[in-house]
Amino acid sequence: MKFVDWGLIDYRKAAQRQLDLVEQIASARSAENGASSGLNDTLVFCAHPAVVTLGRATKSEDLLGWSGETVEVSRGGRATYHGPSQIVVYPILDMNLNRSGFRARDLHGYMRTLEQSIVETLGEFGIASAGGVAASEDEVSRTGVWISNGDKKIASIGIACKKWVTYHGLALNVAHDPDAFAGIQPCGMNSSIMTSMEQALGGAVVDRAAVIASLRRTLGRLLLVNSNSEA
Repeated sequence: MKFVDWGLIDYRKAAQRQLDLVEQIASARSAENGASSGLNDTLVFCAHPAVVTLGRATKSEDLLGWSGETVEVSRGGRATYHGPSQIVVYPILDMNLNRSGFRARDLHGYMRTLEQSIVETLGEFGIASAGGVAASEDEVSRTGVWISNGDKKIASIGIACKKWVTYHGLALNVAHDPDAFAGIQPCGMNSSIMTSMEQALGGAVVDRAAVIASLRRTLGRLLLVNSNSEA
């Protein structure tokens, strides 16, 4: 598995780079007559200038007062915010392989694994948290990672899959930004539910590089390909 850091990058540019990686993995699989080793899998770390992305389930009421940039995206879920106060991770993975955290083509297991990686990372910083559970179509989804007995959301997850290769991924709120999520209903909920690592730690400054290193360890372990694992 490859690890890359794109730094602060325009959202649209990052989206195109993801699709390029998706095609590389799908093409390599085709060239090998459907076989795959996972060697081309890539974990992308980055952040974005402030933008609201509109997932496939976005509703008009999700944008209450946002006046900045918006981008329609192919991931599931509703509207959410991305900004430089976050760490964003885009796993570009061949889903035809069994992995440590889930079996091949199990998208729900994959999302739970992303949540677990964040929970473990937050635990290293002394923040107790838990993954959410995807709700029915009639309920607000609690997919993501929550703290304070489920009252505050600290990380969001939204994935897409093309040719059985994943893209999009997770966003962990690291630094406190009072303007983040203002003017929207993130994932259909009141923006007041959103929190950050710094807020959870009483205002202490969080070492961004240390968080990235921890996520790299946890994701690298949970997304590890099992031997002889093709579906």
